[in-house]
Amino acid sequence: MRKPERFRRFLAYFTTHFPEPETELHYGNPYELIVAVVLSAQCTDKRVNQIMPALLEQFPTPAHLAAAAADDIFPFIRSISYPNNKAKHLAGLGRILTAEFNSEVPSSLDELQRLPGVGRKTANVILSVIYNQPTMAVDTHVFRVSHRIGLAALTATTPLAVEKELVRYITEALIPKAHHWLILHGRYICVARQPKCAICPLKDFCKYYSQHFALPAPSARQGVIEPPLEGNNFAESTT
Repeated sequence: MRKPERFRRFLAYFTTHFPEPETELHYGNPYELIVAVVLSAQCTDKRVNQIMPALLEQFPTPAHLAAAAADDIFPFIRSISYPNNKAKHLAGLGRILTAEFNSEVPSSLDELQRLPGVGRKTANVILSVIYNQPTMAVDTHVFRVSHRIGLAALTATTPLAVEKELVRYITEALIPKAHHWLILHGRYICVARQPKCAICPLKDFCKYYSQHFALPAPSARQGVIEPPLEGNNFAESTT
């Protein structure tokens, strides 16, 4: 199956069955979302959602973060991954938002990436979710699922390479939604180890499924011992 057809079927399924996907991070405004996304790096959304209420009660605005030191922030985020670094990032983020952006979350990729703790992936999430721009944030789920389904070539070995392939084949109006579709599919169905292929609605056109489960004719596989599925055969993004 050619790549354009895989994209067509991927988009057709999700636009029909899950037309309005949303981030699972809880937030009430752009400031709250950027804080949550910074905290979610290599951490689950569930854990971030658990610690956010107390954090926001103490630091409800960028100005409150700007006035805080990393040591003030650390106790509120100590249960997530890399709390020391993230506390420093949040303190710096608050200062720059207050001093340079009038406490508003910027709406350009370059300006967002000037903020501590905000790389291309986090910036793309903000641009997509808050500003509905056609940006594709490639995290480990998007990276894995894109390769498994066959939306990204094996030669696309970096998050940026995968991002470019996805935005090339997905219409701008659907890119913000496709970002969520790929993440949620990777989070609940196409998991890293022991993907749930038996219940996957995409298996009819999934390259990974066809390679592991679409058996040749009986005469062709006579005497062949089929190896078991060994989880994720694709490299995980580290962003």
